[in-house]
Amino acid sequence: MKVCLVGSSGGHLTHLYMLKPFWKDKERFWVTFDKEDARSLLEGEKMYPCYYPTNRSLKALIKNTKIAWNVLHKEKPDLIISCGAAVAVPFFILVK
Repeated sequence: MKVCLVGSSGGHLTHLYMLKPFWKDKERFWVTFDKEDARSLLEGEKMYPCYYPTNRSLKALIKNTKIAWNVLHKEKPDLIISCGAAVAVPFFILVK
């Protein structure tokens, strides 16, 4: 099973990381902001950077939709997990 974990950095990323007992033995990749906390926490993990702010920027939404399209077609995940961050919206819409 290939898992996509998508969310903003900070608290959302921390919550996704807390699911480690579930995802630790699965093929996985992350989509999050390219910020220091994300780079530090996800060192050694496959990560795709996305754009912010996600909830007030049409430009970021368009960029993140393009990223979602490219990542989903490349990775073909079996499961997408998020904890509610706006960056996940294009992933869920496109995967549907």
